Amino acid sequence: MNRARLVELRDCYRDTLLDDVLPFWMRHIRDDDCGGYLHHVDADGSVVSTDKCFWVTARTVWLFSRCYNDVEAKPAWLDFARHGYEFMLKHGFDTDGRMFYTVLRDGTPLRKRRYLFTETFGAIALSEYGEATGDASVVERARELYRKIIALHAEPDASMPPKFYPSRQMKAHAMPMILLATTQVLRRNGDDPFYEEVIDQSIHEVLEHFVHHERRALFESVGLNGELMLDVPEGRCINPGHALETAWFLLAEARHRGDAKLVEATQPIIDYSMALGWDEKYGGILYFVDIEGKPPEQYEHDMKLWWVQLEALYANLMAYHLTGEARYATWFEQLHTYCFEHFPDREHGEWFGYLHRDGTVANRIKSNNWKSPFHLPRALLNVWRLLDEMLAGEG
Repeated sequence: MNRARLVELRDCYRDTLLDDVLPFWMRHIRDDDCGGYLHHVDADGSVVSTDKCFWVTARTVWLFSRCYNDVEAKPAWLDFARHGYEFMLKHGFDTDGRMFYTVLRDGTPLRKRRYLFTETFGAIALSEYGEATGDASVVERARELYRKIIALHAEPDASMPPKFYPSRQMKAHAMPMILLATTQVLRRNGDDPFYEEVIDQSIHEVLEHFVHHERRALFESVGLNGELMLDVPEGRCINPGHALETAWFLLAEARHRGDAKLVEATQPIIDYSMALGWDEKYGGILYFVDIEGKPPEQYEHDMKLWWVQLEALYANLMAYHLTGEARYATWFEQLHTYCFEHFPDREHGEWFGYLHRDGTVANRIKSNNWKSPFHLPRALLNVWRLLDEMLAGEG
């Protein structure tokens, strides 16, 4: 990439974030009657459901707080984050300190899940918002929630029955991945030896248990000690987007530590995932792949989802920046072209999230419990900032 191309790309990602994506959310999802965000919206921003999910609330608080902290201290961004923070603080927590997954519009509890992902998003929201406001008590609340996450991961809540009987002992790649990412966010507000311990364990688990070089893949689920379980679809499942998201978390850690060996250890994850996931016929990365080419269990396996392409985009750009290896620049350019040709809603703004395999829109929903102000704006911000570093010649 020459300098002119870097400038062109930098301006594209910056302007898409600041002039399109952030304004879309600020126009459409704020609930001034009940607090929080009415985040289930159609393509034009009209509300399609009044239920509220704390995945989305927390991620939105994190995003606007991060923009306030890292882009510009705009009062409107902090106010938008505060609106979600206050609703989350008032309605998001059960008496046991855990978080609800969904609530009614007025905050009445609707659903609580055994998984810890809501709490991880809550922790990063609190940490980032605490940094934005300078309120040490909010940062400390983030740390308390983080410690609860770690404790519950080690000793699951016995009051919530497990999803499966223990006849098949498997573990998911999602937990070390999310613990790595969550810890990296909290570390911004003060390092702690415990953070490094969690990060080290997460890195070890990903690289030693979930990555199998003999199969050239990072698996979504493995046995408790990393053994492959290829006799069932769950054990053959590859989620290229998740693998590539993990890859950039690992590369970010390598940058933080100045660890060239970790960069080298991460590169195969990107290489394997792009080889398995890229659709040679239509372009874009497939949602799920069976490592043995058998029929995937998921009906939506060949769809093209927004977040999958975006995590791949940033992972490849970071890999190119850290290694200088041309294949990552090539992949980045292919993903950039695919994303900007297929996902943007040129009528209403923001991006569609769900495409058929051929790149046509499968569902016009702009936000639900999963698509929200998170993957797209985070990727736009990350790519913009990294391109700035590349232009400045920083490591």
